[in-house]
Amino acid sequence: MIRPSEPRRILIVRPSALGDVCRTVPVLASLHRAWPEAQTDWVVQDESIDAIAAHPALHEAIAFPRRQFAAWWRSPRVLAELGRWLGEIRRRRYDLVLDCQGLGRSGLITRYSGAPRRVGLRTSREMAWLAYTLRVPAPASPHAVDRMLTLVKALAIEPLPDMRLHVPQSQRQWWAGRRAAAGLDDNSYAVLAPTARWQSKRWPGERFAALAPALLQRGFARIVLIGAPGEEDQVRELVAAGVAATGAVIDLVGRTSVGQTMAIIEGAGLVVANDSAPLHMAVGLDRPCLGLYGPTEPDLVGPYGLPRSALRRYVPQPGRRVYFKDASLGDSLMRLISVEDVLARIDELLGSHGARRPASASSERPS
Repeated sequence: MIRPSEPRRILIVRPSALGDVCRTVPVLASLHRAWPEAQTDWVVQDESIDAIAAHPALHEAIAFPRRQFAAWWRSPRVLAELGRWLGEIRRRRYDLVLDCQGLGRSGLITRYSGAPRRVGLRTSREMAWLAYTLRVPAPASPHAVDRMLTLVKALAIEPLPDMRLHVPQSQRQWWAGRRAAAGLDDNSYAVLAPTARWQSKRWPGERFAALAPALLQRGFARIVLIGAPGEEDQVRELVAAGVAATGAVIDLVGRTSVGQTMAIIEGAGLVVANDSAPLHMAVGLDRPCLGLYGPTEPDLVGPYGLPRSALRRYVPQPGRRVYFKDASLGDSLMRLISVEDVLARIDELLGSHGARRPASASSERPS
């Protein structure tokens, strides 16, 4: 391992997915602590910019328009636009680039940056590893955050597992107005994130419906439902169950941006989510949270440093691998988690959260 000269311009390449973007923030924090005078930029998918745009360690979030470039091989015009975009990255003359995605797309961006030092994991897929001047062995720890912090260690930098997220002020003001109109204070409402792209990751809607009144009985004034555009159909069962008819549920699924979702979570007294981005936002905003897991492994993608904030009842059998994209799973593994399981863990978390320190110093987080 060779200690590099101090860089002046650094680029983090982590375009997506949103949950992984949130989990990559410790890389940004680590680089800034080591080289506070350096300018650190970040290539991120345009839809996810709000997740990092307000972070004080970031100089600029560079939008990667994934949808625009999706069919570059079929359109000379789109190919030319991609070439211009890559050319702009190259003209910035970065000294150091870290590929925290490890796929062909991120490897291409890393290589075309022209940076003299390009760092990524040796195990990166789709031949992305060909883009690196420093290929780092995968870490012993399997968690996604630790895997990315391995890139920092390879630069002879002490990793800083600071998960803190920062809400853009304009989005915080938007939610303050909506919250005041609903008569809500900080911590007076619970957030449910009942959606997920894959059915195998979704806790059944009728169980979220049963959870909502139990949370109201525990003193929460409202239940706020959140989810991405296009996921509205996933909450119809919950709404149809009559929960929303009481007026105690605010349905915002598909109606908020990433920044607005962060603002909602920032003031929540509790967040309950499937294995999805809102859970990692709650971790970064230091909110009491519970993630529900079926086919995916909390040890790999769970709330970082918060093992009790992950609940899984499925026990993998030795030698058998379960893939969350397997449509035949349905929600069978998520159905192993009962409403009683969730409420018992919530009661435990709410009882302990008051003693927790801020996110960067919590005793539950690695030092």
